[in-house]
Amino acid sequence: MRRKMAAGNWKMNGDSAALGVISELATTHSGSTDTDIVICPPAPLLFRASEIARDSALTIGAQDCHSAASGAHTGDISAPMIADTGATHVIVGHSERRDACGESDSDVRAKTMAAWDAGLTAILCIGESAADREAGKTLDVIAGQLKGSMPDDATGDRLVIAYEPIWAIGTGAVATTKQIDEVHDFIRAHLVERLGDAAGNAIRLLYGGSVKPANAAEIFKCGNVDGALVGGASLKAADFTPIIRALVDS
Repeated sequence: MRRKMAAGNWKMNGDSAALGVISELATTHSGSTDTDIVICPPAPLLFRASEIARDSALTIGAQDCHSAASGAHTGDISAPMIADTGATHVIVGHSERRDACGESDSDVRAKTMAAWDAGLTAILCIGESAADREAGKTLDVIAGQLKGSMPDDATGDRLVIAYEPIWAIGTGAVATTKQIDEVHDFIRAHLVERLGDAAGNAIRLLYGGSVKPANAAEIFKCGNVDGALVGGASLKAADFTPIIRALVDS
């Protein structure tokens, strides 16, 4: 069976005081379960967050990496640098990076491969815009992003895919379970066709887009949903813990 995953993306939020949230989560979720818990704080907090999470059920991830291991890339952070902090995961291809920074599918593919080279697990984000959905192009967009962003040698131990409809990120809007099922089932079928049955079924699929304690349990009933990539609700332990528990109980 695929292990479940609850991942929190703090985005550009959090300072030293916010490390208390990681400490609280590490204490609350100290037992061994079939659920991975990943917190992705801003880069300046990675080392200290990794130290706090050590020997707990939590792991730490970064929110982005450069495709190069080193070089003249002022302000960027490489995958080996992330690994050096003790972090084990990195988000790549988030829609906010694709939009604000103009990242292409080929850019995201290169970052994914860089993450693997550094021994990190990549959390690859894909998702359609509101205009894409209204035009009936959702599955075409998803297929194109998978084809362009995911390397051909993807495996379940180093890749997680997060479906985040752009129109649902931070808006309060949530895809219906029918919409989630349609896209997640499509992604699973794509993975199996492209990678084979074993590899295609080993890759975990997360849903992201205004996941909250109130809707998490319903989302986790969807057959090909192995967890969630959570934004704002991961900033407070009181909000993130009920989501984790709903996933554990699903």
